[in-house]
Amino acid sequence: MPLTGPPAAVPGQENPPDRLPAPSPSSAPRRPARPWLPAVLATVAVSPLLRLAVLRHAVPSGTASRTGCDACGAPVGLTRPWPALGPVGLCGRCRARVGPPPGTVELAAIVGLATVVLLALAGPPGAAPPALAWWLGWTVPAVFVDLAVHRLPDRLTLPAAAGTWLLLGAAVLGGPEPGPWLRAVTAGAGLAVLFAGSTLLLGRRGFGLGDAKLALSVGALLGWYGWPFLLFGLLLAFGLSALVSLGLLAARRARWSTHLPFGPFLLLGTLGALLLAT
Repeated sequence: MPLTGPPAAVPGQENPPDRLPAPSPSSAPRRPARPWLPAVLATVAVSPLLRLAVLRHAVPSGTASRTGCDACGAPVGLTRPWPALGPVGLCGRCRARVGPPPGTVELAAIVGLATVVLLALAGPPGAAPPALAWWLGWTVPAVFVDLAVHRLPDRLTLPAAAGTWLLLGAAVLGGPEPGPWLRAVTAGAGLAVLFAGSTLLLGRRGFGLGDAKLALSVGALLGWYGWPFLLFGLLLAFGLSALVSLGLLAARRARWSTHLPFGPFLLLGTLGALLLAT
């Protein structure tokens, strides 16, 4: 029986290289199908805490903290968060609105979380996302309280400032120099003194003491990234405040003597300046 071997090579022709099998679709790397899912889960987990803080502190100065629904008196807390502390913000017993309007706290949490993620991924070297996350966790409910009753509670602004300063200080421990932290402390203290001075000199026409305490953390966050960011954040806050005031005056929903809460504009100005850093 004749033996057969591999075919002989033809002169002038080269044997074609072995072809690799095409990768199957199942072996190709897959992208996450739902990249937004962690953000949604984080928002769902944090939002009830933010809503509860607003519910507790959105009362006039000197008044005891709110513990339940104003309409029927049903208690509201973390043991029974839904639906009062959910996105709909409705009392589970009488269906009256509890706390901020539906979806507003959740939207603020999503915007804040997106800013933290962008700063961590695309921010400059030496960025401090943990300090921003801590600051947002206290400042977002403080801003909603300011919108409701025109005051910024010490129980929200002072922890925001203390934690921000400590986390920025911890971020500089492994760095080559303490310059950013010293600049942050100088900016925070200087801005707070400026706001408090306007209160003493101008009274009700100036900033409130709550704004001065919030400025402790606002100045520190923006000063950490540099003086231009502090200046831009303040200009953005004042510009937004002026635009809103003019809009309310044009719509005859406010007078020249109307006092607008400045906390929301400080929050927006800070986030806008930090987004510029990315």
